[in-house]
Amino acid sequence: MTESPPALVIGAGPAGLMAAEALAGAGHPVVVAEALPSPARKFLMAGKSGLNLTRDEDAAVFAARVQGGSAPALRAPPGYLHDEELRAIVARFGPAEVSGWARLLGVELFTGSTRRVFPVGMKASPLLRAWLRRLAVQGVELRTRWRWQGFAGEALRFDTPLGERLLRPGVTVLALGGASWPRLGSDAAWVGWLRDAGVDVVSFRPANMGFLVSWSPAMAPHFGAAVKGTRLSAGALSSRGEWVLTRHGIEGGAVYEISAALRDGAAGVVDLAPDLLVEVLTARLAQSRGRLSVGNWLRRVLRDPVRVALLLEWGRPLPDDPAALAALIKALPLRVSGPAGLERAISSAGGVRLGALTPALELRARPGVFAAGEMLDWEAPTGGYLLTTCLATGRHAGLAAARRLGGATA
Repeated sequence: MTESPPALVIGAGPAGLMAAEALAGAGHPVVVAEALPSPARKFLMAGKSGLNLTRDEDAAVFAARVQGGSAPALRAPPGYLHDEELRAIVARFGPAEVSGWARLLGVELFTGSTRRVFPVGMKASPLLRAWLRRLAVQGVELRTRWRWQGFAGEALRFDTPLGERLLRPGVTVLALGGASWPRLGSDAAWVGWLRDAGVDVVSFRPANMGFLVSWSPAMAPHFGAAVKGTRLSAGALSSRGEWVLTRHGIEGGAVYEISAALRDGAAGVVDLAPDLLVEVLTARLAQSRGRLSVGNWLRRVLRDPVRVALLLEWGRPLPDDPAALAALIKALPLRVSGPAGLERAISSAGGVRLGALTPALELRARPGVFAAGEMLDWEAPTGGYLLTTCLATGRHAGLAAARRLGGATA
């Protein structure tokens, strides 16, 4: 059995739902096929600890944090999608537009101290429910447990509760996610089918992830502790945010901020006293510790047992010279053994190479098929950049697909 809907969106995450909204808004009937029993599983999981929708930031500054992942020599020539055009897509539907869109759904927002924008209720589920209601009113048909199984000539093949089905749509938007948190739907099963169709797909790597550490037994009492009042650096990236010690290593916002450079081989360091000049720290360390143990003496200097534990863990043997010890405290090596796996990464790097797409996000090897969201080869830090970029690329692909069908796309 073959159906021919005007517009098909595969994947009911943020990028896919936004593409469906753009297509429906242009007057086209839309079918959304979702492999799982319910939509937007990863979106809901991300919102459990507070849905960071976007960031209160100038659109151009915001978009500059989104980077295409291809090596410079392999980036697209003129006429193909490239980094600058990707950032322009994000800037056109940036923080102000995303916030306005959420408010039109009836979701009240607030901006936190770090300029991150959240729903007042913090959760993703009210926004998703309102969004799905609006899409239903627009006539968007959501089909769950429809798992894409690749191309069958000009058609697309699905495994469904009713058996195999073929769809031959007028246009298709792929919004299949990357490769992180596969149990929530982003399993990258689509990679082989696109490569077979002649699409250049870059292998996935973890992004915004934690790192593995082989801790000594002395660190066990600190597992789960938040590390505050430090600066993490790797390459050109740095962060003053909090991070967490776990049984397996380190994770948290500050780690994610530098994770791309650390993953790609840059040496990481932690400044355990970023608010103290090295000269002031040296003077403190030069004072006699009397009968205090080394640990108690360092706790008096650093005023934090977790930071002292990290110094003793990663800095031994500690130098006797106060100046050398101060320098170590200001640039303690991050002794990590590698990134945590894709299955626990916040996001992934890799996917459809930008050069495989037109500026409309249409696959050059498969006209009429567009791609959006995390399945594209771009990378951005946490803090609202990931979700906003998924929404922006989904909208852009949906509008472009609507133009191909013909119809208003304002």
